[in-house]
Amino acid sequence: MKQIPNLFTLLNLVFGCVAITYILQNGITMQYTEEGAQFVGIPEKIWMGSLFIGIAAVIDFLDGFVARLFKASSEMGKQLDSLADVVSFGVAPAMIIYQFLRMGIAAEPDGIDASVLWLCPAFILPAAGAYRLARFNLDAEQAYGFKGVPIPAAGLLVASLPFIYWNTHHEALISLLFNKWFLYAFVLVVSALMVSRLPLMALKFTSRRLKDNGPKIMLAVFALLCAILLHWLAVPAVFLGYVLLSLIYKNKAS
Repeated sequence: MKQIPNLFTLLNLVFGCVAITYILQNGITMQYTEEGAQFVGIPEKIWMGSLFIGIAAVIDFLDGFVARLFKASSEMGKQLDSLADVVSFGVAPAMIIYQFLRMGIAAEPDGIDASVLWLCPAFILPAAGAYRLARFNLDAEQAYGFKGVPIPAAGLLVASLPFIYWNTHHEALISLLFNKWFLYAFVLVVSALMVSRLPLMALKFTSRRLKDNGPKIMLAVFALLCAILLHWLAVPAVFLGYVLLSLIYKNKAS
């Protein structure tokens, strides 16, 4: 029974690996015919990676619930959870940024010959996430709140980008998602929020009093309204709302 939560954590990591596999599909495959091998274009599968990042997030939530249910929390489980989170919400989202940068730069004049160094800023994201998780593991004061944006929240924010791209008809938004300078700024802001010490609320209902859960209820209502009105754009809107509500109510990570 004590290993069941760890199995959930490892499943989180597995889904993160599956996400990376889909994200790295480059839209080209080889087809064998009687005339020989031919390269054939197929649609990018980045959005499938986002789907598996979302599944990994559900599993990440469940492993903590299962650990409490079986009273099987352990130091090993804590470390294993961080390792899985680096893959599912650090490396996998970084690959999404990498692919958007790749496609955006390739569309520029002489972009095909651009240096791979232009793609490397994507890797700032998992580096910041790993640093944030290491600090979290050493900080006993983050039981009911966070210092800095949790890596699953950052990972889900990035995972929303392919869904936004494939479900929008706004040319300005599409151009923005392929703009390398926007993506660089996006990576820097999200990474900075992860490694920051901003006091952010944990989305756990530890009390039945309405007063104690007011900001969380407000966030839930805001998220529902955004989902109805903004569809996939609701994800960045809710992320921003989460950060702002936390700062407004000055929740202490303690």
